[in-house]
Amino acid sequence: MDVTTLNQMLTSAKVDERHPAVVELGRETLTTTSRQEVFERYARLAGGLEQQGLERGDRVIILAPNSVDWIISALGILHAGGVVVPLDTQMPGEDMQHALNDCEPRFAITTCALRSRLADIEDQVTLFLLDAESSDNAQGEPEPAEPWGKLLEAEPIPIRAQVEDIAALFYTSGTTGPPKGVPLTHYNIASNVEALRTQNLADSSDRVLVPLPFHHVYPFTVGILIPLTLGAPIIIPFSLVGPQIIRALREGDATLIEAVPRLYEAIWNALHERVAGRGKLAAELFSGMLQLSITARQRFGWRLGKRLFGKLHQRIAPRLRLMVAGGAALDPELGAKLQGLGWEVATGYGLSETSPILTMNPPERVRLQSAGIALPGVELSISEKGEILARGPNVFSGYWNLPEKTREDLDDQGWFHTGDVGRLDEDGYLYIEGRKSAMIVLSGGENVDPERVEKALTVSGKLREAGVLEHQDRLATVVVPEPDLLHEASGEELRRAVENAVSEAARELPSHHRPGEIRITLDPLPRTRLGKLRRHKLKELFESLGEVDETSQAAPEPITPEAMAPEDQQLLSDPAAEKTWHYLARRFNDIRLTPDSSLAGDLGIDSLSWVDLTLALREHAGIELDDAAISRVQNVRDLLNEAAGASGADEAGEDLLTSLGQPEEMLDADRKATLAPRSALQRATGVVLLGLARAISYLFMDLEVRGRLPAKGKYLIAPRHLSLLDPLVLARILDRDQLESLYWAGWTGMLFSGPVTHWLSRCARVLPIDPGAAPRSSLALAVTCLERGHSLVWFPEGRRSLDGNLQPFKPGLGLVLRAKPVPVIPIWIEGTWEALPPGRRMPKRERVRVVIGDPIDPERFKGDEQAIAELVHDEVAALAKR
Repeated sequence: MDVTTLNQMLTSAKVDERHPAVVELGRETLTTTSRQEVFERYARLAGGLEQQGLERGDRVIILAPNSVDWIISALGILHAGGVVVPLDTQMPGEDMQHALNDCEPRFAITTCALRSRLADIEDQVTLFLLDAESSDNAQGEPEPAEPWGKLLEAEPIPIRAQVEDIAALFYTSGTTGPPKGVPLTHYNIASNVEALRTQNLADSSDRVLVPLPFHHVYPFTVGILIPLTLGAPIIIPFSLVGPQIIRALREGDATLIEAVPRLYEAIWNALHERVAGRGKLAAELFSGMLQLSITARQRFGWRLGKRLFGKLHQRIAPRLRLMVAGGAALDPELGAKLQGLGWEVATGYGLSETSPILTMNPPERVRLQSAGIALPGVELSISEKGEILARGPNVFSGYWNLPEKTREDLDDQGWFHTGDVGRLDEDGYLYIEGRKSAMIVLSGGENVDPERVEKALTVSGKLREAGVLEHQDRLATVVVPEPDLLHEASGEELRRAVENAVSEAARELPSHHRPGEIRITLDPLPRTRLGKLRRHKLKELFESLGEVDETSQAAPEPITPEAMAPEDQQLLSDPAAEKTWHYLARRFNDIRLTPDSSLAGDLGIDSLSWVDLTLALREHAGIELDDAAISRVQNVRDLLNEAAGASGADEAGEDLLTSLGQPEEMLDADRKATLAPRSALQRATGVVLLGLARAISYLFMDLEVRGRLPAKGKYLIAPRHLSLLDPLVLARILDRDQLESLYWAGWTGMLFSGPVTHWLSRCARVLPIDPGAAPRSSLALAVTCLERGHSLVWFPEGRRSLDGNLQPFKPGLGLVLRAKPVPVIPIWIEGTWEALPPGRRMPKRERVRVVIGDPIDPERFKGDEQAIAELVHDEVAALAKR
């Protein structure tokens, strides 16, 4: 095999320089960078690094999210003869510190937001910021730091690297201890790239989506170097979350996706839930078609999926043909389902130490139960104890600064001991049967594969996660209950429910596979970014839980991103989702905030709080949630997903206010109908309702009124809200002419809950305001009402007072007045709370006092919606002293 340096391999590819190399999606954009531009920029960056003093073998850290600049940085470092040290942006603090101290870097490339993670080594490295415009950038960062773009001002240099030089130093995810440094040479990685090219999985006509963080060796080799060598454009999604990945598949015109099995599981689960939501008949039809497609392929080789599920392909990704799974084993059943839906599936097996691929399961001869057959140049063998051994040009020569570990895993004949247990069949296919280091051996001689037990325990649907370990010569487990179970039970009741779930699931296992001790945690189990359980951390967690389960001991503070499940960490790769989480963590800093927290049950965000929350997210996260998105949100994770798919920060600042400039365009026909003239019957019914309201007010209230409403004009009435009697008070003090042009803002949950109440509300000119499910259209309805020349009663507190005190005013009032400035009549009401407090069914007679203030001139409405709401609040509060 003719192997060169990685940069020589890339430049020797016979691909048009104008051909796209990288397609990068922004929140609302798609940018294409040609091969010529990528190659020229990384050669200039190499020159810039050399001018800064980079020498062959110097380590350069890259700590940054995926981007075309990340790729250019890595290739430039390689070109100059440096060593790329890619680090996980969400690596736990102690692991990060270990890696930084272990690799002894001379340079670091990062972002302003991530710079603090390198604070301990800033005085030891030359730091470059990808998103800084100058050394004294607007972020106010301290020196020393240089803008990354300054490196590109240098002249290109020839390739300085040699084939035997170390190209990259990867830090393993630390499943059994602190991360180990794995140095791979140009020869190691290039030989693996060349071997994979022979599999003919893709060519320059393909477009490869890589929804994985580049810091891992799998996406680094398979997701960056191989597409660039083949001439296939790399598609980088805006962030590594579901909505953005689906968008990248579609807008990037992807033909191939490279991901880990957990992503394919998420795609399948989302698809399955959507089908199930369409009803039993649709679900059965889908299941039958899928089974037909799977059976036809397995028995006759017929590929029916694309025909049977053509609409699905058109909706998700019209040109997607191949799903490549790596980083962990793909469940064979899931692989068969993906094939049945019409996609080809390829899998592979390898480790960081093998650059990384050892075996490949190509789609034309895939055996989903197997890990595939050895790549050209790779030798496989099975030791007497069943351990998989590997040898070849892609196998590394030893760990960084760990000579004893190197001697343990690399023998004198050059065989790398993978730590996995498996077998080879007569056709050369490799079957993996477990991880040697994870295998539990009890004193009775029983061998227990913990992954088998963990999978069995989570099948029931009552346990989200389970981690199995040995404790005092017995199997033990740490489990994470599903949120539904947590909401149903607590304390001892929860413990009994968990024990019953474990016992029920373990019935299918041999007796020595059944856990004897159970400990409960509310936080996700410690995993790597690829979803592998960090078993040394699991043991530490088990010991820390002791004999007391965590359900009553969890700290009343938000969970840290480092402690989240890998999927939730991926969510935070989206800038809007990350800002949303940080806002929630600040706002709810005294409760156990997690992605599973219910907005209503745990955070107290009911329907009337939605306008407040959406406006806060616009300010703090730069996003606009539309009404349809709000209806889908149940927990924090849902909110983060919606944030990732919401309209962008560049447009969000004034987006709602701009839309309210043409409010009728935001209304559907039903809402517009509420402002249409009433029929004669509706008008007559309205008169009857008014008479009834006034009669009740005379029966239960001794009314004292100070001040009076303007006889003419268009205005917004902003009364204090104490009781259900408040509208009756207002109906009594308004004359017939004033009522004729007046509308009332009413909550749909009370006044529009059925056809009868809906019709009666229409008769009384009550507008359906639903701040929970439809805050945008509710605000648009209020603005439309004012634009058509009507006056409007708007209770700015949003709800009745529970204690009789004046509450803060919701910012929705401010938005309405920013969109349509009209005079505001502040009204103070007192006595109605005593007449009919919350919880009382029948009112009692009370003295009620009403103070009507002078109209607030719209010229006083300065600042944002919150400032306007506070101004009106203060004016209402001041009336109490009159």
